[in-house]
Amino acid sequence: MNLLSAFTSDPQRYEGVRPFHVWGLRVFYFLMLVFVATDAWGGLLTHEGPWDPVRAVAVCVWATYPALAVFGLIHPLRWLPLMFFTIGYKALWLGFVAWPMWRNGTLAGSPAEEIAYAFAALPLLIAVVPWGYAYRTYVRWPRRNAAASLANTPG
Repeated sequence: MNLLSAFTSDPQRYEGVRPFHVWGLRVFYFLMLVFVATDAWGGLLTHEGPWDPVRAVAVCVWATYPALAVFGLIHPLRWLPLMFFTIGYKALWLGFVAWPMWRNGTLAGSPAEEIAYAFAALPLLIAVVPWGYAYRTYVRWPRRNAAASLANTPG
């Protein structure tokens, strides 16, 4: 495989999505599995004492979504909604938590700074999502064959 083929679509194998996007998604699914799942599951399995219910929900979500990344490694396009979830929560956190702290000069040295650095890879994640495929698959209504539509009309 030459480098140029990574940026051209493969209509037979991945519904016209470029291998660059497919392998980029796999890289992010793998990173989720290795880094996020180990931290979250470690926190779940080693926690002692009663849980704060809200924190427990956050830790359980953080343990679940990267565990689902196993399926994304196998079927990267089918599990694209997992990437939408990841992009969504990271963008919201950066916009509503990190940005105001940075603007007020309180992000540096805070506990949020480490999370902000971890979420800084968000543009790379956005770049590997095949947005054309996402639009065709999740937004656009399927086109109906005009001849089939006419044949199925009563009359």
